[in-house]
Amino acid sequence: MANYLASIYGTEHDKVNCSFYYKIGACRHGEKCSRKHIKPQFSQTILCPNLYSNPLLSNNHMSRGEIQEHFDAFYEDIYSEASLFGKVEEMVVCENSNDHLMGNVYARFRYEEDAAKARDNFNSRWYNGRPVYCELSPVTDFREACCRQHETRDCSRGGLCNFMHAKRPTGSLLSELEASQKKYLKEAGKDYKSDDSRSPSPSPERRRRR
Repeated sequence: MANYLASIYGTEHDKVNCSFYYKIGACRHGEKCSRKHIKPQFSQTILCPNLYSNPLLSNNHMSRGEIQEHFDAFYEDIYSEASLFGKVEEMVVCENSNDHLMGNVYARFRYEEDAAKARDNFNSRWYNGRPVYCELSPVTDFREACCRQHETRDCSRGGLCNFMHAKRPTGSLLSELEASQKKYLKEAGKDYKSDDSRSPSPSPERRRRR
């Protein structure tokens, strides 16, 4: 029985734990969900809910290019800050319009202790005039969490989809950030598993576009 329960944990067959919370890190029912949302004590992934302010959702008359530039600046800020604490393997920003996914930012680190340090730091910070709230997330596989139809611009549910609609940064920016992070981690001696003596400074190189 124990092996069976372990095999269905977090799946649609699990009648106790919410599969959406386990897979997406958020559920449209929130605290009113009939199934349990078990918040992880340890995880490689952090979640900052509602951190990205999508101009498309605020009747902003920006051009497509301006919206991408606005997003790239945001992505660079958060990615660079997260990189201070360890290797960021992937970062996803949601452009969904439903309340439980709107503006959510997920960052998966190589090591759990790096994610914990980033969470603690982010919870003491402000961004764009608002306090940042950060928690550990159960999400580990973004391929399962992201809407495949959105990637091909084929999702019939649009922004109300309950899977992540990931907004992507410009390819050249992502390449620069990954290269900068790799250089920073190497220079700071953080290529391997971290220890408590690690310091979050100096910061990675950043391009200044503002």
